[in-house]
Amino acid sequence: MALEYLHTMIRVRDLDAALAFFSLLGLEEQRRRDVPGGRFTLVFLATEAGAPELELTHNWDHDEPYSVGRNFGHLAYAVDDIYEVCERLQRAGVEILRPPRDGHMAFVRSPDQISIELLQRGAALPPREPWSSMANQGEW
Repeated sequence: MALEYLHTMIRVRDLDAALAFFSLLGLEEQRRRDVPGGRFTLVFLATEAGAPELELTHNWDHDEPYSVGRNFGHLAYAVDDIYEVCERLQRAGVEILRPPRDGHMAFVRSPDQISIELLQRGAALPPREPWSSMANQGEW
């Protein structure tokens, strides 16, 4: 039996904020489905058509923060230039919780507190300031 990875689903409180955040990472909306009877919207994001997807589920009447389940750790994405991505996110107001001190790995969180791991594609980049002397902050 062949197993094919399809998508990961996360619940979001503010669909517009979540879409803006994941757009900064380079994900694009592939399709959307509003379900008025169930009072929810599904939005599927990917880096390109046919790539594995991230499903954002927005329950229209849910206003409270979602708790993070014990079985969910983080989403991970490979990036071409970890420093450029972290700089772009930081300029947009995203806190870099685990800076890419090693030129290889960083962590941020989405508006719904989903932990996102960013990994440098290929070999680590040479250490660069301000990242190499920046401390971790918060939880990631």
